Amino acid sequence: MVRNGTGTCFAAYLCPFIVSLPMPANARNLSIDVFDYDLPDERIARYPVAERDQAKQLIYQNGEVTTGVFSELPSRLPEGTLLIGNKTRVIHARLFFPLAEGKRPIEIFCLDPLLPVDYAQSLGARSQVQWKVLIGGNRRWKRGALTLPLEIGGHAISLEAVRGERQDNTFAVTFSWTTDGPPVTFAEVLAAAGTIPLPPYLGRSAEAADHDRYQTVFAKTEGSVAAPTAGLHFTPEVMANLAQRGVGWQEVTLHVGAGTFKPVDAATLGGHTMHREYFTVTSAFVERLLAQLESGKPVVSVGTTSLRCLESLFYLGAGFAIGETMIVDGPVEIGQWVADDSRLTAVSPLTAAHGLRDLMATNNLSQLSGYTQLLLTPFATLQFADGLITNFHQPRSTLLLLVAAIVGDDWHKIYDYALANDFRFLSYGDSSLLWR
Repeated sequence: MVRNGTGTCFAAYLCPFIVSLPMPANARNLSIDVFDYDLPDERIARYPVAERDQAKQLIYQNGEVTTGVFSELPSRLPEGTLLIGNKTRVIHARLFFPLAEGKRPIEIFCLDPLLPVDYAQSLGARSQVQWKVLIGGNRRWKRGALTLPLEIGGHAISLEAVRGERQDNTFAVTFSWTTDGPPVTFAEVLAAAGTIPLPPYLGRSAEAADHDRYQTVFAKTEGSVAAPTAGLHFTPEVMANLAQRGVGWQEVTLHVGAGTFKPVDAATLGGHTMHREYFTVTSAFVERLLAQLESGKPVVSVGTTSLRCLESLFYLGAGFAIGETMIVDGPVEIGQWVADDSRLTAVSPLTAAHGLRDLMATNNLSQLSGYTQLLLTPFATLQFADGLITNFHQPRSTLLLLVAAIVGDDWHKIYDYALANDFRFLSYGDSSLLWR
Protein backbone atom coordinates (compact mmCIF):
# COMPACT_ATOMS: atom_id res chain seq x y z
CA MET A 1 0.00 0.00 0.00
CA VAL A 2 0.92 3.65 -0.35
CA ARG A 3 0.15 5.63 2.77
CA ASN A 4 0.91 8.99 4.32
CA GLY A 5 2.12 9.57 7.82
CA THR A 6 -1.41 9.58 9.26
CA GLY A 7 -2.05 6.03 8.08
CA THR A 8 -4.73 7.03 5.58
CA CYS A 9 -4.67 6.16 1.92
CA PHE A 10 -2.28 8.49 0.08
CA ALA A 11 -3.74 10.27 -2.90
CA ALA A 12 -7.25 9.08 -3.65
CA TYR A 13 -6.32 8.94 -7.30
CA LEU A 14 -3.98 6.04 -6.53
CA CYS A 15 -6.62 4.07 -4.58
CA PRO A 16 -9.77 3.82 -6.72
CA PHE A 17 -11.34 1.21 -4.46
CA ILE A 18 -11.58 3.83 -1.71
CA VAL A 19 -12.37 7.10 -3.49
CA SER A 20 -13.94 7.47 -6.91
CA LEU A 21 -12.71 10.49 -8.80
CA PRO A 22 -15.03 12.71 -10.82
CA MET A 23 -14.00 12.34 -14.42
CA PRO A 24 -14.21 14.70 -17.34
CA ALA A 25 -17.06 13.86 -19.66
CA ASN A 26 -14.79 13.73 -22.69
CA ALA A 27 -13.04 10.64 -21.32
CA ARG A 28 -15.78 8.79 -19.49
CA ASN A 29 -18.41 9.44 -22.15
CA LEU A 30 -16.20 8.39 -25.04
CA SER A 31 -18.03 5.72 -27.03
CA ILE A 32 -16.11 2.53 -27.73
CA ASP A 33 -17.88 2.42 -31.10
CA VAL A 34 -15.36 5.06 -32.23
CA PHE A 35 -12.66 2.38 -31.93
CA ASP A 36 -14.33 -0.31 -33.99
CA TYR A 37 -13.11 -1.50 -37.38
CA ASP A 38 -13.61 -4.53 -39.59
CA LEU A 39 -10.88 -7.13 -39.04
CA PRO A 40 -11.26 -9.98 -41.53
CA ASP A 41 -10.51 -13.37 -40.01
CA GLU A 42 -7.88 -14.10 -42.64
CA ARG A 43 -5.83 -11.09 -41.48
CA ILE A 44 -5.28 -12.63 -38.04
CA ALA A 45 -1.82 -14.23 -37.95
CA ARG A 46 -2.29 -17.78 -36.64
CA TYR A 47 1.46 -18.43 -36.69
CA PRO A 48 4.55 -16.19 -36.60
CA VAL A 49 6.72 -15.55 -39.63
CA ALA A 50 9.59 -18.02 -40.09
CA GLU A 51 12.23 -15.54 -38.89
CA ARG A 52 11.32 -13.20 -36.03
CA ASP A 53 12.90 -10.06 -37.46
CA GLN A 54 11.50 -10.53 -40.98
CA ALA A 55 8.03 -9.39 -40.01
CA LYS A 56 6.84 -6.26 -41.77
CA GLN A 57 6.94 -2.98 -39.88
CA LEU A 58 4.69 0.01 -40.44
CA ILE A 59 6.33 3.34 -39.65
CA TYR A 60 4.22 6.35 -38.65
CA GLN A 61 5.98 9.70 -38.29
CA ASN A 62 4.85 13.28 -38.82
CA GLY A 63 1.50 12.05 -40.12
CA GLU A 64 3.08 9.89 -42.84
CA VAL A 65 2.86 6.09 -43.10
CA THR A 66 5.48 3.88 -44.77
CA THR A 67 6.41 0.17 -44.85
CA GLY A 68 9.62 -1.54 -43.84
CA VAL A 69 10.98 -4.74 -42.31
CA PHE A 70 11.54 -5.11 -38.58
CA SER A 71 15.23 -5.99 -38.97
CA GLU A 72 15.74 -2.40 -40.20
CA LEU A 73 14.61 -0.97 -36.85
CA PRO A 74 18.11 0.14 -35.71
CA SER A 75 18.45 2.43 -38.73
CA ARG A 76 15.09 4.06 -37.95
CA LEU A 77 15.95 5.13 -34.41
CA PRO A 78 18.01 8.25 -33.74
CA GLU A 79 21.35 7.63 -32.06
CA GLY A 80 20.90 7.91 -28.32
CA THR A 81 17.32 6.63 -28.30
CA LEU A 82 16.41 4.56 -25.23
CA LEU A 83 14.24 1.48 -25.77
CA ILE A 84 12.21 0.13 -22.85
CA GLY A 85 11.37 -3.59 -23.02
CA ASN A 86 9.27 -5.83 -20.78
CA LYS A 87 11.31 -8.77 -19.50
CA THR A 88 8.33 -10.79 -18.26
CA ARG A 89 8.19 -14.46 -19.21
CA VAL A 90 5.01 -16.38 -20.03
CA ILE A 91 4.22 -19.23 -17.66
CA HIS A 92 2.53 -22.51 -18.63
CA ALA A 93 -0.70 -21.28 -17.08
CA ARG A 94 -3.19 -23.80 -18.53
CA LEU A 95 -3.54 -27.00 -16.52
CA PHE A 96 -5.79 -29.94 -17.45
CA PHE A 97 -6.88 -32.23 -14.63
CA PRO A 98 -8.28 -35.61 -15.72
CA LEU A 99 -11.68 -36.89 -14.62
CA ALA A 100 -13.07 -40.39 -14.95
CA GLU A 101 -12.41 -42.20 -18.22
CA GLY A 102 -14.44 -40.82 -21.09
CA LYS A 103 -15.03 -37.43 -19.45
CA ARG A 104 -13.44 -34.21 -20.58
CA PRO A 105 -10.74 -32.89 -18.24
CA ILE A 106 -11.17 -29.81 -16.08
CA GLU A 107 -9.14 -26.84 -17.31
CA ILE A 108 -7.62 -24.54 -14.69
CA PHE A 109 -6.18 -21.29 -16.05
CA CYS A 110 -3.85 -19.65 -13.52
CA LEU A 111 -4.19 -15.85 -13.46
CA ASP A 112 -2.57 -14.28 -10.37
CA PRO A 113 -1.00 -15.52 -7.13
CA LEU A 114 -3.00 -15.06 -3.93
CA LEU A 115 -0.91 -16.84 -1.26
CA PRO A 116 1.81 -15.78 -1.32
CA VAL A 117 0.76 -12.77 -3.37
CA ASP A 118 4.29 -12.01 -4.59
CA TYR A 119 4.96 -13.63 -7.98
CA ALA A 120 8.53 -14.63 -7.24
CA GLN A 121 7.65 -16.13 -3.86
CA SER A 122 4.64 -17.98 -5.24
CA LEU A 123 6.44 -19.42 -8.25
CA GLY A 124 9.35 -20.34 -5.99
CA ALA A 125 7.17 -22.10 -3.41
CA ARG A 126 7.98 -25.78 -2.84
CA SER A 127 4.81 -27.34 -1.44
CA GLN A 128 1.66 -25.19 -1.64
CA VAL A 129 0.29 -21.99 -3.21
CA GLN A 130 -3.08 -20.38 -3.86
CA TRP A 131 -3.91 -18.67 -7.16
CA LYS A 132 -6.82 -16.83 -8.71
CA VAL A 133 -7.92 -18.94 -11.65
CA LEU A 134 -10.51 -19.46 -14.35
CA ILE A 135 -12.08 -22.93 -14.46
CA GLY A 136 -13.27 -24.55 -17.65
CA GLY A 137 -15.89 -27.18 -16.88
CA ASN A 138 -16.52 -25.99 -13.34
CA ARG A 139 -19.97 -27.62 -13.23
CA ARG A 140 -18.35 -30.99 -13.87
CA TRP A 141 -16.02 -30.49 -10.90
CA LYS A 142 -17.87 -32.12 -8.05
CA ARG A 143 -16.74 -31.84 -4.45
CA GLY A 144 -13.23 -32.82 -3.51
CA ALA A 145 -9.75 -32.38 -4.88
CA LEU A 146 -8.49 -32.94 -8.41
CA THR A 147 -5.22 -34.78 -8.88
CA LEU A 148 -2.75 -34.64 -11.73
CA PRO A 149 0.20 -37.08 -11.83
CA LEU A 150 3.36 -35.92 -13.62
CA GLU A 151 7.10 -36.43 -13.71
CA ILE A 152 10.00 -34.02 -13.24
CA GLY A 153 13.61 -35.14 -13.62
CA GLY A 154 12.63 -38.80 -13.48
CA HIS A 155 10.74 -38.36 -10.20
CA ALA A 156 6.99 -38.78 -9.72
CA ILE A 157 5.00 -35.68 -8.72
CA SER A 158 1.39 -35.60 -7.54
CA LEU A 159 -0.29 -32.20 -8.03
CA GLU A 160 -3.54 -31.58 -6.18
CA ALA A 161 -6.05 -28.74 -6.72
CA VAL A 162 -8.69 -27.74 -4.18
CA ARG A 163 -11.35 -25.23 -5.22
CA GLY A 164 -12.09 -22.36 -2.86
CA GLU A 165 -14.07 -19.13 -2.83
CA ARG A 166 -15.65 -17.79 -6.00
CA GLN A 167 -15.50 -14.12 -7.04
CA ASP A 168 -17.35 -13.17 -10.22
CA ASN A 169 -16.06 -15.62 -12.82
CA THR A 170 -12.85 -16.58 -11.00
CA PHE A 171 -12.00 -18.94 -8.14
CA ALA A 172 -9.33 -19.24 -5.50
CA VAL A 173 -7.67 -22.62 -6.01
CA THR A 174 -5.08 -24.08 -3.66
CA PHE A 175 -2.38 -26.19 -5.32
CA SER A 176 -0.22 -28.59 -3.33
CA TRP A 177 2.27 -31.15 -4.56
CA THR A 178 4.43 -33.97 -3.31
CA THR A 179 7.39 -35.74 -4.88
CA ASP A 180 9.45 -38.84 -4.32
CA GLY A 181 12.56 -36.86 -5.25
CA PRO A 182 14.14 -33.48 -4.44
CA PRO A 183 11.76 -30.54 -3.75
CA VAL A 184 10.46 -28.73 -6.84
CA THR A 185 9.07 -25.22 -7.21
CA PHE A 186 5.63 -24.27 -8.43
CA ALA A 187 7.30 -22.78 -11.51
CA GLU A 188 8.80 -26.19 -12.26
CA VAL A 189 5.43 -27.85 -11.68
CA LEU A 190 3.73 -25.45 -14.12
CA ALA A 191 6.48 -25.96 -16.71
CA ALA A 192 6.00 -29.73 -16.54
CA ALA A 193 2.23 -29.90 -16.15
CA GLY A 194 0.89 -26.87 -18.00
CA THR A 195 0.78 -25.50 -21.51
CA ILE A 196 1.46 -22.06 -22.99
CA PRO A 197 -1.82 -20.08 -22.96
CA LEU A 198 -2.13 -18.84 -26.52
CA PRO A 199 -4.59 -15.99 -27.12
CA PRO A 200 -8.13 -17.23 -27.71
CA TYR A 201 -8.41 -15.45 -31.06
CA LEU A 202 -5.73 -17.71 -32.56
CA GLY A 203 -8.29 -20.51 -32.45
CA ARG A 204 -5.77 -23.29 -31.93
CA SER A 205 -3.95 -25.17 -29.20
CA ALA A 206 -0.32 -24.51 -28.34
CA GLU A 207 2.22 -26.46 -30.39
CA ALA A 208 5.83 -27.32 -29.61
CA ALA A 209 7.15 -24.30 -31.53
CA ASP A 210 5.02 -21.92 -29.47
CA HIS A 211 7.02 -22.68 -26.33
CA ASP A 212 9.88 -20.73 -27.92
CA ARG A 213 8.15 -18.34 -30.31
CA TYR A 214 5.59 -17.07 -27.78
CA GLN A 215 8.45 -15.77 -25.62
CA THR A 216 10.68 -12.79 -26.31
CA VAL A 217 14.42 -13.41 -26.59
CA PHE A 218 14.88 -11.16 -23.53
CA ALA A 219 12.22 -12.85 -21.35
CA LYS A 220 13.57 -13.48 -17.84
CA THR A 221 11.01 -13.06 -15.03
CA GLU A 222 8.16 -15.58 -14.99
CA GLY A 223 4.62 -14.42 -14.34
CA SER A 224 2.69 -13.49 -17.49
CA VAL A 225 -0.21 -15.39 -19.01
CA ALA A 226 0.22 -13.53 -22.31
CA ALA A 227 3.36 -12.44 -24.12
CA PRO A 228 4.40 -8.80 -24.53
CA THR A 229 4.03 -9.39 -28.25
CA ALA A 230 5.76 -6.25 -29.55
CA GLY A 231 8.98 -7.84 -28.31
CA LEU A 232 8.51 -11.07 -30.26
CA HIS A 233 10.20 -9.59 -33.35
CA PHE A 234 13.53 -8.89 -31.63
CA THR A 235 16.49 -11.19 -32.26
CA PRO A 236 20.02 -11.23 -30.80
CA GLU A 237 21.21 -9.76 -34.11
CA VAL A 238 18.76 -6.85 -33.92
CA MET A 239 19.78 -6.24 -30.30
CA ALA A 240 23.46 -6.17 -31.30
CA ASN A 241 22.75 -3.77 -34.18
CA LEU A 242 20.84 -1.48 -31.84
CA ALA A 243 23.84 -1.33 -29.51
CA GLN A 244 26.17 -0.57 -32.43
CA ARG A 245 23.81 2.22 -33.48
CA GLY A 246 24.09 3.77 -30.01
CA VAL A 247 20.55 2.86 -29.01
CA GLY A 248 20.16 2.15 -25.29
CA TRP A 249 18.15 -0.70 -23.77
CA GLN A 250 16.43 -0.92 -20.39
CA GLU A 251 13.85 -3.32 -19.00
CA VAL A 252 10.84 -3.23 -16.73
CA THR A 253 8.70 -6.13 -15.55
CA LEU A 254 4.94 -6.05 -16.06
CA HIS A 255 3.20 -9.39 -15.84
CA VAL A 256 0.61 -9.40 -18.61
CA GLY A 257 -2.79 -10.64 -17.48
CA ALA A 258 -5.63 -12.30 -19.36
CA GLY A 259 -7.51 -9.01 -19.14
CA THR A 260 -5.37 -7.73 -22.00
CA PHE A 261 -7.68 -9.71 -24.34
CA LYS A 262 -10.87 -8.36 -22.76
CA PRO A 263 -12.80 -5.96 -25.03
CA VAL A 264 -14.36 -2.86 -23.55
CA ASP A 265 -17.57 -4.25 -22.09
CA ALA A 266 -19.62 -1.06 -21.90
CA ALA A 267 -20.97 1.48 -24.40
CA THR A 268 -18.68 4.18 -23.01
CA LEU A 269 -15.33 4.08 -21.24
CA GLY A 270 -16.83 5.22 -17.94
CA GLY A 271 -18.64 1.89 -17.64
CA HIS A 272 -15.56 -0.25 -18.26
CA THR A 273 -13.42 -1.70 -15.46
CA MET A 274 -9.79 -1.81 -16.53
CA HIS A 275 -7.82 -4.94 -15.70
CA ARG A 276 -5.04 -4.81 -13.11
CA GLU A 277 -1.45 -5.90 -13.72
CA TYR A 278 1.63 -6.27 -11.52
CA PHE A 279 4.85 -4.39 -12.29
CA THR A 280 8.35 -4.00 -10.86
CA VAL A 281 11.13 -1.52 -11.63
CA THR A 282 14.56 -1.05 -10.08
CA SER A 283 16.22 2.11 -8.80
CA ALA A 284 18.89 1.62 -11.49
CA PHE A 285 16.16 1.74 -14.15
CA VAL A 286 14.75 4.96 -12.68
CA GLU A 287 18.20 6.57 -12.71
CA ARG A 288 18.70 5.60 -16.36
CA LEU A 289 15.27 6.94 -17.33
CA LEU A 290 16.00 10.21 -15.53
CA ALA A 291 19.31 10.57 -17.36
CA GLN A 292 17.55 9.97 -20.68
CA LEU A 293 14.94 12.63 -19.99
CA GLU A 294 17.67 15.09 -18.98
CA SER A 295 19.46 14.38 -22.27
CA GLY A 296 16.37 15.30 -24.30
CA LYS A 297 16.78 12.19 -26.46
CA PRO A 298 13.84 9.92 -27.33
CA VAL A 299 12.30 7.22 -25.14
CA VAL A 300 10.57 4.48 -27.12
CA SER A 301 8.44 1.82 -25.45
CA VAL A 302 8.63 -1.73 -26.77
CA GLY A 303 4.98 -2.66 -26.47
CA THR A 304 1.84 -1.46 -24.77
CA THR A 305 2.77 -3.25 -21.54
CA SER A 306 6.05 -1.37 -21.19
CA LEU A 307 4.21 1.85 -22.01
CA ARG A 308 1.55 1.20 -19.39
CA CYS A 309 4.29 0.64 -16.81
CA LEU A 310 6.20 3.77 -17.89
CA GLU A 311 3.18 6.02 -17.72
CA SER A 312 2.15 4.57 -14.36
CA LEU A 313 5.58 5.52 -13.04
CA PHE A 314 5.01 9.10 -14.18
CA TYR A 315 1.93 9.44 -11.97
CA LEU A 316 3.73 7.96 -8.99
CA GLY A 317 6.59 10.42 -9.41
CA ALA A 318 4.27 13.33 -10.07
CA GLY A 319 2.33 12.54 -6.90
CA PHE A 320 5.51 12.76 -4.86
CA ALA A 321 6.63 15.92 -6.66
CA ILE A 322 3.49 17.91 -5.82
CA GLY A 323 4.26 17.76 -2.13
CA GLU A 324 2.62 14.60 -0.78
CA THR A 325 4.66 12.61 1.75
CA MET A 326 4.66 8.97 0.78
CA ILE A 327 5.65 5.95 2.81
CA VAL A 328 5.64 2.74 0.80
CA ASP A 329 5.03 -0.34 2.93
CA GLY A 330 3.90 -2.74 0.21
CA PRO A 331 2.80 -2.80 -3.44
CA VAL A 332 1.65 0.59 -4.73
CA GLU A 333 -1.68 0.96 -6.53
CA ILE A 334 -2.27 3.04 -9.68
CA GLY A 335 -5.93 3.78 -10.35
CA GLN A 336 -7.81 3.50 -13.62
CA TRP A 337 -8.44 7.22 -14.10
CA VAL A 338 -5.27 8.73 -12.65
CA ALA A 339 -4.45 10.26 -16.06
CA ASP A 340 -7.43 12.59 -15.64
CA ASP A 341 -6.04 14.31 -12.53
CA SER A 342 -5.00 17.78 -13.73
CA ARG A 343 -2.75 18.30 -10.69
CA LEU A 344 -0.58 15.43 -11.88
CA THR A 345 -0.65 16.06 -15.61
CA ALA A 346 0.60 19.60 -14.92
CA VAL A 347 3.87 18.14 -13.61
CA SER A 348 6.65 17.95 -16.21
CA PRO A 349 8.08 14.53 -17.10
CA LEU A 350 11.50 15.54 -15.80
CA THR A 351 10.08 16.71 -12.48
CA ALA A 352 8.06 13.50 -12.17
CA ALA A 353 11.17 11.40 -12.84
CA HIS A 354 13.02 13.27 -10.08
CA GLY A 355 10.00 12.66 -7.86
CA LEU A 356 10.07 8.95 -8.63
CA ARG A 357 13.76 8.74 -7.75
CA ASP A 358 13.16 10.71 -4.53
CA LEU A 359 10.23 8.45 -3.64
CA MET A 360 12.44 5.38 -3.85
CA ALA A 361 15.31 7.07 -2.01
CA THR A 362 13.00 8.29 0.79
CA ASN A 363 11.75 4.75 1.29
CA ASN A 364 15.20 3.18 0.82
CA LEU A 365 13.90 1.03 -2.06
CA SER A 366 16.15 -0.73 -4.54
CA GLN A 367 13.03 -1.76 -6.44
CA LEU A 368 9.43 -0.61 -6.58
CA SER A 369 6.50 -2.96 -7.18
CA GLY A 370 2.78 -2.50 -7.48
CA TYR A 371 -0.39 -2.90 -9.47
CA THR A 372 -1.54 -0.64 -12.25
CA GLN A 373 -5.10 -0.28 -13.48
CA LEU A 374 -4.20 2.73 -15.63
CA LEU A 375 -6.42 3.28 -18.66
CA LEU A 376 -4.76 5.39 -21.33
CA THR A 377 -7.17 7.13 -23.70
CA PRO A 378 -6.83 9.66 -26.53
CA PHE A 379 -7.41 12.34 -23.88
CA ALA A 380 -4.34 11.30 -21.88
CA THR A 381 -1.12 13.09 -22.74
CA LEU A 382 1.75 10.61 -22.82
CA GLN A 383 4.48 11.76 -20.47
CA PHE A 384 7.61 9.61 -20.53
CA ALA A 385 7.37 7.99 -23.98
CA ASP A 386 8.05 9.60 -27.37
CA GLY A 387 7.33 6.51 -29.43
CA LEU A 388 5.85 3.03 -29.35
CA ILE A 389 6.73 -0.25 -31.05
CA THR A 390 3.61 -2.40 -31.13
CA ASN A 391 1.60 -4.93 -33.11
CA PHE A 392 -1.90 -4.38 -34.52
CA HIS A 393 -4.69 -4.75 -31.99
CA GLN A 394 -8.26 -5.96 -31.79
CA PRO A 395 -11.20 -3.66 -32.50
CA ARG A 396 -12.87 -2.12 -29.44
CA SER A 397 -9.89 -2.90 -27.20
CA THR A 398 -8.09 -0.85 -24.58
CA LEU A 399 -4.88 -1.50 -26.54
CA LEU A 400 -6.33 0.32 -29.52
CA LEU A 401 -7.25 3.19 -27.17
CA LEU A 402 -3.61 3.29 -26.12
CA VAL A 403 -2.50 3.53 -29.76
CA ALA A 404 -4.84 6.50 -30.13
CA ALA A 405 -3.15 8.07 -27.10
CA ILE A 406 0.02 8.15 -29.23
CA VAL A 407 -1.30 9.08 -32.68
CA GLY A 408 -4.79 10.50 -32.06
CA ASP A 409 -7.34 10.10 -34.85
CA ASP A 410 -4.58 9.00 -37.22
CA TRP A 411 -5.05 5.49 -35.86
CA HIS A 412 -7.72 5.21 -38.60
CA LYS A 413 -5.15 6.11 -41.25
CA ILE A 414 -2.65 3.63 -39.81
CA TYR A 415 -5.06 0.71 -39.60
CA ASP A 416 -6.57 1.43 -43.03
CA TYR A 417 -3.05 1.40 -44.45
CA ALA A 418 -2.20 -1.86 -42.66
CA LEU A 419 -5.35 -3.57 -43.94
CA ALA A 420 -4.79 -2.30 -47.48
CA ASN A 421 -1.13 -3.40 -47.51
CA ASP A 422 -1.42 -6.97 -46.27
CA PHE A 423 -0.12 -6.50 -42.74
CA ARG A 424 -0.73 -9.41 -40.37
CA PHE A 425 -2.69 -8.61 -37.20
CA LEU A 426 -2.65 -9.46 -33.47
CA SER A 427 -0.15 -11.37 -31.34
CA TYR A 428 1.79 -13.22 -34.04
CA GLY A 429 1.33 -10.44 -36.56
CA ASP A 430 3.48 -7.63 -37.92
CA SER A 431 4.96 -4.63 -36.14
CA SER A 432 4.57 -0.87 -36.16
CA LEU A 433 6.76 2.01 -35.01
CA LEU A 434 4.61 4.96 -33.97
CA TRP A 435 6.00 8.39 -33.09
CA ARG A 436 4.09 11.06 -31.18
